[in-house]
Amino acid sequence: AGRAWGSRGMEAAVGTCWAPLPAWRGLLRGLLLAVLAAGCCRGNSVERKIYIPLNKTAPCVRLLNATHQIGCQSSISGDTGVIHVVEKEEDLKWVLADGPHPPYMILLDGNLFNRRVMLQLKGTSRVSGLAVAVAKPSPPQGFSPGLKCPNDGFGVYSKDYGPQFAHCNKTVWNPAGSGLSYEDFDFPIFLLEDANETQVIKQCYQDHNVPREGSVPEYPLCAMQLFSHMHAVTSTVTCMRRSSLQSTFSINPEIVCDPLLDYNVWSTLQPINSSGKVDPEKEVIIVATRIDSHSFFWNIAPGAESAVSSFVTHLAAAEAIHKASDIHSLQRNIMFTFFQGETFDYIGSSRMVYDMEKDKFPLRLDNIHSFVELNQVALRNDSVLWMHTDPVSRMNESVEVQVRNLLDILSNSSVGANVTLQEAGYSQPLPPSSFQRFLRARHIPGVVLTDHKTAFQNRYYQSMYDTPENIRMQYPEGLSPEEMLEYVTDTAKSLAEVATVVARALYRLAGGANNTSAVQADPKTVSRMLYGFLIKMNNSWFQSIIKPDIKGILGKSDVPQHYVAVSSPVNTTYLVQYVLANLTGTVVNLTKEECLNPEKTPSSEKEMYEYAWVQGSLDPNSTSRVPYCVRSTVHLSKALSPAFELRQWGSTEYSTWTESRWKEIRARIFLVASKELEIITLVVGIAILIFSLLATYFINAKADVLFSIPRDPGAVAY
Repeated sequence: AGRAWGSRGMEAAVGTCWAPLPAWRGLLRGLLLAVLAAGCCRGNSVERKIYIPLNKTAPCVRLLNATHQIGCQSSISGDTGVIHVVEKEEDLKWVLADGPHPPYMILLDGNLFNRRVMLQLKGTSRVSGLAVAVAKPSPPQGFSPGLKCPNDGFGVYSKDYGPQFAHCNKTVWNPAGSGLSYEDFDFPIFLLEDANETQVIKQCYQDHNVPREGSVPEYPLCAMQLFSHMHAVTSTVTCMRRSSLQSTFSINPEIVCDPLLDYNVWSTLQPINSSGKVDPEKEVIIVATRIDSHSFFWNIAPGAESAVSSFVTHLAAAEAIHKASDIHSLQRNIMFTFFQGETFDYIGSSRMVYDMEKDKFPLRLDNIHSFVELNQVALRNDSVLWMHTDPVSRMNESVEVQVRNLLDILSNSSVGANVTLQEAGYSQPLPPSSFQRFLRARHIPGVVLTDHKTAFQNRYYQSMYDTPENIRMQYPEGLSPEEMLEYVTDTAKSLAEVATVVARALYRLAGGANNTSAVQADPKTVSRMLYGFLIKMNNSWFQSIIKPDIKGILGKSDVPQHYVAVSSPVNTTYLVQYVLANLTGTVVNLTKEECLNPEKTPSSEKEMYEYAWVQGSLDPNSTSRVPYCVRSTVHLSKALSPAFELRQWGSTEYSTWTESRWKEIRARIFLVASKELEIITLVVGIAILIFSLLATYFINAKADVLFSIPRDPGAVAY
């Protein structure tokens, strides 16, 4: 409206002054339009000449729980500073003391990204932000920004239950943990994912910021600007209260934070009514693992050892046990469960326990016969897998008998395999695990399988370096993506052996009496899963097993990440769901219409099964796919902490993690002039503005003289 008013007003004014001179009026109008058009068209190109955007970055964002805020943020207009490259600790002296042009934006070598250095930078006003270059190879000493005692306070051990084991008093599980992810920084920190962009920044620094012959670098200097302002502050209690008030009283509420949430994936060996209740006398064995991970930076969570190794083994075991011929006549059912959000104080498992207690889930806690959990399993020493149990519940005689039976079955199932199962020890507590949340509700016989007896073997727990290289995945050079998908790595063979042992033990535990030689995990399937979940999601196998309407999830990122996030389901959840359906389900002869609407088919047993119309593989003779219908027992259940259902945002019983909202995340570099030149430019601009206003005033005051209309010489006055 303002633009339209200005145009009409200008035209009216020009028309009034120049009515006798239409040619001048047309010329002026054309000149104004040309200037405006040039400004609109050239504005973006001017910005591109000034700024170089950094497109492959990952920010550190703010997370909150009942009592704290952690993470990073910039000021509301972004933070700017002169770039200084820090490749060794001695380079910090320039930033912290000697440099004459603070504040500085530090380009930090990945090997220096540790707690000691970060706390030095946190305590000074001379630093306005940080860009971290990925260390290649990964830091040999290890790097874990997580806690030494993960999920402390939300497991089973407390002052009332095994106090000698609480707070990792007996065993420090993650000794490499620096707790860096749980610090609060008041300046932005970004990860530079692209080595080429890192080199561009270093070149800009070399050209403009490096002191020459001992002299101070002169302006213009290379600078960086980071935008990552967070809306939420203080704690989950504060931000959820503000969001709740906004939702109640505002037509357009501004939500400042969101709970971390997603979905758990689960299926059963024998179908059950997902909307009903399992008979109280029916016993079910739960097999569980987590499917999420975390690191210091948002949505950078490769989780090769901390998550992927275990849930891939779990998926392979589920496929293997389905090969047994008598699974539908087994005495006990088996539930394959994949929990989301476990990194953040057991979101998924605590929600499932809560739903079981409140009769909102088909199973009740009383239905659980035993619990087997796969934790980190890829970094075994001498092929040993450790069996961890809870020493407190084993003091109960009946639980001890069942746990001993479970351990014996697992040990016997490894006979003849390249995996040796050993008991961690009666006095050894459980490592951080989903099983602990079930033990808080009821004494359940259970075991957690890991590749470590005490402290984690994983030196990169909850970090960006927990990559395929960390679990020794190696491919021959020169393989195409399709060849890599099918190549069976040593890691895949090793995890397939673990899956075979677990599947055979589950079969025996469920009451199976037949020979278990047919229960064998497929290393080729494990290879495909490792490639898809760790290297490239957008591959031909994943494309063939998902529904057409969600195929877009495969193109979002080349390298898969397994962060739980706030929008759900995330890619990992979808893919675990459809991989599990593909490995354990059945292809049925239904049309697309029948598959999408199974309730219209009398024999579909919709309450017992889920149906999915998937894309299928490419037809060898064309570019079209051959879709088909898969029937499975795979379901999703909500993985949202009960604290948010109960509106108990300050809960100490349940996870309270939220993620702040933000307006924009971006980074760019440019050349910045000296403060003196900026002030001179500002003063000159103001002077020109004042001169222009005065000139306009005097011209307007003398307009009748300057722009008077000459008399017509032929006119005669009487």
